[in-house]
Amino acid sequence: MWAPVARGRVLAALAALTAGLSAFHRAVPNSVGRVGSLLETFLPWLGAVVVVLFGLALLRRSALALVALLLPVAAWTYHFAGLLRPEPQPGARDLVVVQHNVSDENGDPAGTARALADAEPDLIALEELVPRALPVYERTLARDFPYHAVRGTVGLWSRYPLSGERLVDIRPRGVTESWNRGLRAVVHTPHGDLAAYVAHLPSVRVRASGLASARRDESAALLGEAIAAERARTVILLGDLNGTVDDRGLLPLTSRMNVAERGFALSFPAALPLARIDQVMARSGRVGHIRVLPATGSDHLPVAARVTPGP
Repeated sequence: MWAPVARGRVLAALAALTAGLSAFHRAVPNSVGRVGSLLETFLPWLGAVVVVLFGLALLRRSALALVALLLPVAAWTYHFAGLLRPEPQPGARDLVVVQHNVSDENGDPAGTARALADAEPDLIALEELVPRALPVYERTLARDFPYHAVRGTVGLWSRYPLSGERLVDIRPRGVTESWNRGLRAVVHTPHGDLAAYVAHLPSVRVRASGLASARRDESAALLGEAIAAERARTVILLGDLNGTVDDRGLLPLTSRMNVAERGFALSFPAALPLARIDQVMARSGRVGHIRVLPATGSDHLPVAARVTPGP
């Protein structure tokens, strides 16, 4: 016997709220504690809220709540269902790229390098390269990736020749120490040249006062300006951006570049991945699919993506 309508009103209201947060997350203000960015970091997990509400609606036998749940289901499906599509067949012009924050505490850089090379990518972008580990990565990747460039703690390894390597300054204001986390190089592929950017944006922290992401947002804006000024037609960005593609803090990048069309590829933390903060984006190109690779000695999971450069 289904319960009276009144008994399902609270669940129905929660379902409507969940739908509103999913569909209109940009309306959630960021002025206090960056609550909007915090919501957007975990936006796909609103689907788990729907599952919980569905179970409660069944327990309460509330037809009203079950009908109301159609709203968040529709909102989640519209936003994320496309990511669940299978990987398309590779094209002749596709590039396979790997992005990985290898961790400055990684105790097995050689094993990490071999694991990334096993994915048979054309490009590998690494962050948190430290002086003691860098020679290991260089030596281990040298055979399959004879071209590489390193600036500060970020590096790019390539099967194809590189040129125009330079530092990209994305330091937020107030950072006075040696802090080099941006790199740009031209990759000369068989199908044409493209500019590859490797970046590691500042970390964010979840505190009682909210999401501390001001430096990350400032660095993202600087990187966005650099990419906007890039003269190469096709640009690929690989990096630990410390934010998801839904997070408005990355709008200086996501408003200019295409993000992965398929795949969730939750990459952090490696032990229990909750969000994809390791990103692959492209201008004048498609990121058709992104996936995680097996865990390494890092607290991030590597991600691999297939990128189709524009004509």
